Amino acid sequence: MLNIKRFVCNFFQENCYVVNDNTKQCVVIDCGAYYTEEKAAIIDYIRNNELTPQYLLATHAHIDHNFGNPAMFTEFGLKPSVSAKDEILMENLSQQSEVLCHIKLDEEMPPVGAFFDENSIISFGTHQFKIISTPGHTPGSVFFYCEEENIAFSGDTLFKMSIGRTDFDFGSFQDIQKSLEMIKHTLPLHTVIYPGHGSHTTLTDEVKHNPFMQ
Repeated sequence: MLNIKRFVCNFFQENCYVVNDNTKQCVVIDCGAYYTEEKAAIIDYIRNNELTPQYLLATHAHIDHNFGNPAMFTEFGLKPSVSAKDEILMENLSQQSEVLCHIKLDEEMPPVGAFFDENSIISFGTHQFKIISTPGHTPGSVFFYCEEENIAFSGDTLFKMSIGRTDFDFGSFQDIQKSLEMIKHTLPLHTVIYPGHGSHTTLTDEVKHNPFMQ
């Protein structure tokens, strides 16, 4: 069974997740920790629970989901893994911070540790995440899906009763529509969705009530 701990980070109220199983191996998903206390909370949780981080995963390469990458690299030696289709965005996280947030970062972003594609598998402990490509919010947006547990981390592709914006550079409303239609017919309806912002939901509820999935 997976343990999922959510940390709500930065001024965008972004969700960072630390996920582990009984082996104590864990992955960190979308570390958007910007403030010192946010970084400390995530690090302390990992240390206090004697977890061993295996991966720093990014559902996509927007700055609000990656503010905490330097802290994860400094503390645990983790370099982010992200879709190869978001390479350009990943390379300009510092510029995103200045343009979108009017913040000049005082830490250098660590280099990407690995680029994955839709055929990649993320393994930790006794569990696996399948990579499901869901372009639209960004070209490289993905779901991390654990078939055994019927859970998926959706980043900013799918929220509870909403979806991610597509008006940023490289966004596409047509692509996100196609991605949502694919998800609706690919994942079991009882899949629990853990989004990049807001509370968790189920695919059943989204298919029934989310206007963007009708």
